[in-house]
Amino acid sequence: MRTHRRYCQPMEEALVACALDDMVLLYHRPSGQTHMVISPVPEILAALDDGVALTAGEVHAALARHYDLGTAEEAVTEIAAHLEELTALGLVGIA
Repeated sequence: MRTHRRYCQPMEEALVACALDDMVLLYHRPSGQTHMVISPVPEILAALDDGVALTAGEVHAALARHYDLGTAEEAVTEIAAHLEELTALGLVGIA
């Protein structure tokens, strides 16, 4: 897992989100695919929404202001895993 990488939203208009109860549908315009996600994915994407590339640790810091994430070491590892998955899907880019 690479916690030092910087992640960002690839393009401003690449994702369209639609919330349905506890689930969020993400339509990825470049691929034409729709992804169903649950927390913490929408929150991670929101942390990256400022246009600034962040490391997993910086995403953790942003989320920790609003949520109880438990121990930082475990939370950063989980966030990094989500970021890697999102990168593989093309929903997040590496800066």
